[in-house]
Amino acid sequence: MTPTGAALLHSGTLGDIAACATSYSSRACCASRQVVTAASFSFGAAFGAHTSWCKHAAGVVATTRSNCSRIRRKGVVEAQIEMFSSDDFDVDRFLGSQGYINVSSYTPPPPSAGSMFGVSLGENAPMGMDQRDISRVGGQEVGEGSVQTRLYAGRMGRGERMGTRVILKAYPAMVTSGSDADVMAANELATHVILQDTELGDISENISYLYGGFQTRTGEQWLVFRDDGKVTAADYAKLAAEATSEGRAVGEWDFWDRFDKSRPIHRRLMFITKLLRGAFLGLAYMHSRGRLHQSLGPASVVLNTTSERDVMYLSPRLRDLAFSTDVSGQPELGGPTLEELWERRGSNAGSGTRDSAIDPAVAKLSEGLWRRAAMAGARDSLSRRAFGIADDIYAGGLLLAYMVFVPLCEAGSIDGPSLQRLLETTFRLDIPAVREYCAADDRWEEATKFMDLDDGAGWQLLEAMLNPDYRLRPTVDAVLSHRFLTGAVLSL
Repeated sequence: MTPTGAALLHSGTLGDIAACATSYSSRACCASRQVVTAASFSFGAAFGAHTSWCKHAAGVVATTRSNCSRIRRKGVVEAQIEMFSSDDFDVDRFLGSQGYINVSSYTPPPPSAGSMFGVSLGENAPMGMDQRDISRVGGQEVGEGSVQTRLYAGRMGRGERMGTRVILKAYPAMVTSGSDADVMAANELATHVILQDTELGDISENISYLYGGFQTRTGEQWLVFRDDGKVTAADYAKLAAEATSEGRAVGEWDFWDRFDKSRPIHRRLMFITKLLRGAFLGLAYMHSRGRLHQSLGPASVVLNTTSERDVMYLSPRLRDLAFSTDVSGQPELGGPTLEELWERRGSNAGSGTRDSAIDPAVAKLSEGLWRRAAMAGARDSLSRRAFGIADDIYAGGLLLAYMVFVPLCEAGSIDGPSLQRLLETTFRLDIPAVREYCAADDRWEEATKFMDLDDGAGWQLLEAMLNPDYRLRPTVDAVLSHRFLTGAVLSL
């Protein structure tokens, strides 16, 4: 996963937050669990402020029918997040681990000579290095984080949801990863609180649902998600690439596939379209709630199925919100507004930001984003918010390119880093030139044909989303309305 321009910072643990919240919420009826409303959290608490936030966050306390205290105050959300105990769960199996790489927005690299695949590229020559092997590619900053999270499949072992399947996400303890893991866990928790606020309307079906979290005796932070699927868009892309190479479907065949070889490919195009549409619906929901994803990629989209015959039941959901940034302009959880974050951003001589008395943890969270915004000329509040949204759109463009090319090309002929390098470094976002290059490679025929449909609708959308000028990129609602994602090019 490649969080866009994210910065790691210090924060209190989930245990600290839970302990502080205890002052304002009573015990739930089920054993060893405590229901904590979002009103128990403040923006400052989620990002490492001292527990004194409890003293000024409280407003009017109202007693609910379940006899659990709920705090109400202006700007506070009413989502319910449960604080569990490790004894509440039975772990079934280990699903895998995740690392994190911080990558800033694109800035064109300096010209250099060279060749690629035997073709002379002149000033458009690539650097010839992978993102993990370098600290800078042109103006693109790359840095590998130290946090490795672990994912487990499990189920609730007691309480009213006993037997419910869940996904458990474990952040390492501070002794092994420093403070980075604590702030990522707290930020992900705080983001889900906002996104699961029922007072603002219906909750999106395209965002992973968080039940709550707990802290172990060793200091690990665990988040508990509803089991909405165990595979990601990246997993599907790998399976689809192998299926494309072998001329078959992903999952079960349809009877008529053996008589018409175009049927599996057509279903694959439908699957990819619905996958992308679901991911962008989730992103649109986040933007409507004043949150940026800042970590959008194929590994951050979870799927409930990879069978292309089940495309009607496909439900993509965004996950991995540890680097999400608030651009609402409102202190929804009691913290600073976007304007305050900009005007009082933390001291860092290397980044050119000013000294400030603001909590450095809050400032560092968005420091990279605001630095890039300043470099792009976004210096007022509205422009900075527009830049942040456009930053997510750029990541969405890379996701679109990945989900078209990797599944529809011959297995092993293209991957995510190579595709991004081709777009950014080799052709410097010259999409017509990219199209000509792709059309010349027989291994990429199906992907090129898909992008060419309806007078090159796919290329037009990709060019708009990857526009070097952030002000010219479309909103996510405009992306969803584009004919390439409405199904019009497939006559659906």
